[in-house]
Amino acid sequence: MELKELKKEYFTVKYDRNAIKRRNRPISILLDIGQFLSSSMKMPVLLHWVLSKVMKHFGFDAGRIYLMDEDGIHLHLAAWQGIDPKGLETIKVGEGFSGKAARTGSLLVHQVIDLDDKQRVKLLLGKGYEMIVCIPLISHDETVGVMNLATQRVVELDSYTIDLLMIIGNQTAHAVNNARLNENLEKKITEIKEKKETIKFFAYSASHDLKAPAIGLNGLAERFNKLYGDSLDGQGKKYIQQILEASRQIVALSDKLNTYITYKEMPLHIEDVPLQEINELVRNQFSECLVRKNIAWRAASHLPTIRADRLAIIQFLQNCVDNAIKYGGEGLREVCIGYQDAYDTHILSVSDNGIGMQPDQAERVFDLFSRQSTSNGIPGTGLGMAIVKKIAERHQGKIWIETEMGKGTAVFLKISKSL
Repeated sequence: MELKELKKEYFTVKYDRNAIKRRNRPISILLDIGQFLSSSMKMPVLLHWVLSKVMKHFGFDAGRIYLMDEDGIHLHLAAWQGIDPKGLETIKVGEGFSGKAARTGSLLVHQVIDLDDKQRVKLLLGKGYEMIVCIPLISHDETVGVMNLATQRVVELDSYTIDLLMIIGNQTAHAVNNARLNENLEKKITEIKEKKETIKFFAYSASHDLKAPAIGLNGLAERFNKLYGDSLDGQGKKYIQQILEASRQIVALSDKLNTYITYKEMPLHIEDVPLQEINELVRNQFSECLVRKNIAWRAASHLPTIRADRLAIIQFLQNCVDNAIKYGGEGLREVCIGYQDAYDTHILSVSDNGIGMQPDQAERVFDLFSRQSTSNGIPGTGLGMAIVKKIAERHQGKIWIETEMGKGTAVFLKISKSL
């Protein structure tokens, strides 16, 4: 056919699994096995199914599948049909028919009467078996195991059938490796879940168990100070104030731990959140402190209603404003609430004109229990910004800081509009 004619002529063949199987029986087993092995079956189910399929297709009467151990020394029985495997649960690589196939990576065909092990010959002949075939299961040039097949008649195996059996062995070996990977992955996932639950339980327990005695200690210390404070000398008064402050810190830490766990684990309640209303709410919470420190509160002219978790947005503003006031320094005179509409996201921000921070501090501020170098002597738990980070992640967004020493700090929260 000339090139000119070839360009004009073409034909199409629609994929039809059943038609292919009817036209080409050997191909049908590859289709069946390939599709089955691509599924995420458990190892025992996978091996029993393959063994059953191969025996039925090629007319074998019994079969066993052995898998290699991690040391590559022994083969261990993993599946069998049609023969009692007692006494054959473990085979050493290199010994016997199956062990030789595993060591050489070769398909071996033998008439039972010609086997070296006379006791084995007697046993197999007594069960009516005339011929055995052993197929190595090889994946990426490594022997994973062997498939041992037996028949009660002598079967002629041509090169086409032998190649087909070798390919099936190769497919089975790949599936075994994949099944092992899946089992290891499931095991790791289970371990991670168990560790996660343990950590979560510990965090809940620690926060609750710490809080009750801390509140009790704080109450006793306040009562002691009220009843006997006047009789204490200067050192005694200093000690009682330290006890009061330490107990308040424990209570604050317990509350922050609970808040962090809540925003990490609990489902969000997405609703319409009017930012203007939230802005007024948070400003009123800090109003006394703002007046006392002569700090101005400013907000963007347009604060729309957005879809988000209301409590999370309040928590974001509270934590960021609290940080600004705590760490802004003596020169802090302004806190500003900002908003930007950025196509498919909302961007909220809290900025100040305080002392700012070093770039390396800005990178670590969202880590658990992170405290700034300027935080010495300032009460805090190191969890506030870690909570803010979780809020961003749960809202399919991100959090970042822009800061410069002497020029202030701005914290940005980007959240998705598609919540």
